[in-house]
Amino acid sequence: MEYIRVTNDNLEKEHICCAISNNKDVQVSSKKAWLADRFDEGLVFLKSAERGKCFIEYIPAENAWVPINADGYMYIDCLWVSGSFKGHGYGAELLDACIEDSKEKGKKGLCILAAAKKKPFLADPKFLKYKGFTVCDEADNGIQLWFLPFGEEAEMPKFKECAKHPHIEERGYVLYYTSQCPFNAKYVPVLEQTARENDIPFHAVHIANREEAQKAPTPITNYALFHDGEYITNEQMNDIKFLKLAALR
Repeated sequence: MEYIRVTNDNLEKEHICCAISNNKDVQVSSKKAWLADRFDEGLVFLKSAERGKCFIEYIPAENAWVPINADGYMYIDCLWVSGSFKGHGYGAELLDACIEDSKEKGKKGLCILAAAKKKPFLADPKFLKYKGFTVCDEADNGIQLWFLPFGEEAEMPKFKECAKHPHIEERGYVLYYTSQCPFNAKYVPVLEQTARENDIPFHAVHIANREEAQKAPTPITNYALFHDGEYITNEQMNDIKFLKLAALR
């Protein structure tokens, strides 16, 4: 497989895998604007040269938009291989490229979010275990921090205290989200409109910078839905899913 590293020099002409459309699509423009501001912070976006969902996105942990203490590590935002790309070893190739790059940059290791059982938009724990990752911390809601150290002396990454016990005081539905996920640009407004039309208490909190993200009350910041103070899910929702969820509560 041929891979392309997306940078500010080629960002406008390259597709971004997770939202395959033209630059006029709000999802694409939102994601590309977020990426453009991250490249100078060390973010790497490596993707298949072919159109499709086959890419890895990672950044020095100090600059990651998640509440973790992992100085000296590289944090993997997303490793996504789907559709016809699955089953060919591309995920392993992308991860190996990340490992090689991170070692060359003198990093202590890698870390990534997952859970004991596969959850939507999170890494597959079976794949991580196969590649040598182990769990180094876990929040009360079952979200785990996995790591792959490059040396025995490497200190284990940890969640910050604000993320260990995901809970907020606000009642109703509260969604914390960032522009890292392109789908939020389309579907968060859909949820806001659906909530208004159905008199469902709903508040969307757009995390706008790294500092806010690293103080968030949830391990997952790109999409974390709470209800009456308790964490519910990181699964992206459209109007139908949201109304079905609200009807059950």
